[in-house]
Amino acid sequence: MQFTAAFAAAVLSATTVLAAPQPMGHGLEARMAARRGANLNHLSQPIKKNGKTAQIAGVNATANAPTKTEVEYSSNWAGAVIEEPPSGTFTAVSGKFTVPTPGVPSGSSGAGEYAASAWVGIDGDTYGNAILQTGVDFYATSSGSYSFDAWYEWYPDYAYNFDGIDISVGDVITVTVESSSSSAGTAVVENETTGQRVSKSLTAPESSATLGGQNAEWIVEDFESNGSLVSFADFGSVTFTDATAETSSGGSYGPSDGSVIEIEQGSTVLTSVSVGSGEVTVSYTG
Repeated sequence: MQFTAAFAAAVLSATTVLAAPQPMGHGLEARMAARRGANLNHLSQPIKKNGKTAQIAGVNATANAPTKTEVEYSSNWAGAVIEEPPSGTFTAVSGKFTVPTPGVPSGSSGAGEYAASAWVGIDGDTYGNAILQTGVDFYATSSGSYSFDAWYEWYPDYAYNFDGIDISVGDVITVTVESSSSSAGTAVVENETTGQRVSKSLTAPESSATLGGQNAEWIVEDFESNGSLVSFADFGSVTFTDATAETSSGGSYGPSDGSVIEIEQGSTVLTSVSVGSGEVTVSYTG
């Protein structure tokens, strides 16, 4: 996904995607103002797998997919990904979640800002040319304040914030992306608690960034700003319910038809993911 907040943050070492993020340096007010200005530099990236897998208990097999026995690890994505449509191509992905209370991870030292993002998307795993995605960013500071932004992105362009929607802890949010062709689609965020709904029609930002419709995702991400991962917030847990992915052939699938992804940075696994029928839960473990 793309992130619209302009972080003037202290950043990770650029030598490795597994390096530990450093706290961001700008205050929330300055960052929020920059987000809504011309300097939008929140960028949701394709998954960055580290090549590590582990055996796990079976993940609720369905008639459409065998039981999964492995979890994969990446530096930036946690959740569930369907890496190949059983038939046709993916044309829509949606899910619903309750906004958590973000915080600073236990043991973090010094002042700083932390962030995470929950989103749904098409492509970005085995197909990395483009991602059509939409979601909500969570921000927290060491002073105890927090804030949220709804956004949309067609990678490799940056993410842009939606106007006209307010988000608070405990709100129930539905997020949906839908493609009408490989180069056109729509992103929708609806706050079911307040009744606010925003949408954006999008087109591929460049000729090489068309969708393949090969991946469907329900993700909590440690996104990038200014070329480095932001400091990952303790988001508690996010559960995507009513999680569905539709294909051009008329099929409907869910997280249990896909693979589990966990975030590992350095030697620390920061998340724990569980998948059920029509839902996926991502918990912060630090």
